[in-house]
Amino acid sequence: MIQAKLMEARIKLHALPLKKSGKNTFSGYSYFELGDFLPDTLNILNDLKVCGVVSYSADYAQLVLTDTEDGSLVAISSPMAEANLKGAHPIQNLGAVQTYQRRYLWVTAMEIVENDVLDSVHDKKEELKKEVKEPYKEQKARIEDLKAKAKPKGWTITVGDEGDWTESVVAGAELLLGFAENPADVQDIFKINRSLFDRMKDESTIEHAELMARFKEVKSKLESK
Repeated sequence: MIQAKLMEARIKLHALPLKKSGKNTFSGYSYFELGDFLPDTLNILNDLKVCGVVSYSADYAQLVLTDTEDGSLVAISSPMAEANLKGAHPIQNLGAVQTYQRRYLWVTAMEIVENDVLDSVHDKKEELKKEVKEPYKEQKARIEDLKAKAKPKGWTITVGDEGDWTESVVAGAELLLGFAENPADVQDIFKINRSLFDRMKDESTIEHAELMARFKEVKSKLESK
């Protein structure tokens, strides 16, 4: 019977020192190519009087193993898929599909153990994510450290004697608002520097209105967090 002969063939093949020559450099795993196991497989099947034939249709690829002594057979099928090799002609893509299908059918028939490709790809993606994520974390930590060192000890706007007075107030307010962590900080900035804002209201009405709108905007954003 073909089932008994197939099981015997599997055991004999697994007793051989098979080596994987296929390499997936992206995902970091090795796999069996047809040349790694098919010659030994065919020799074993020939000794057991078993013939294997692979055929293809538009929907399926099939491997039929037949016991040439009693005519019993086992059929293994796999759904067809497409290959999209860069720069390849349609016939070359078809050849690639058939080569993959032959390998998968024989691997299934002979119960050849392969690495779990999905797990390997997943592990590789996680490594890449970590490689990208870690530098980002380090960079973010450095930024937070610099912000902490640059953060003013109080909320007082310092206005120098040189340059435009109004611009200095606006620039100082914007700087402090950038360090505000909650609505209370925004209120403190306004209260502590109110005398400056009152003077600004008298001397630069438009700039004062724009700055007050900015205060409301920052406070609203912090309240929504």
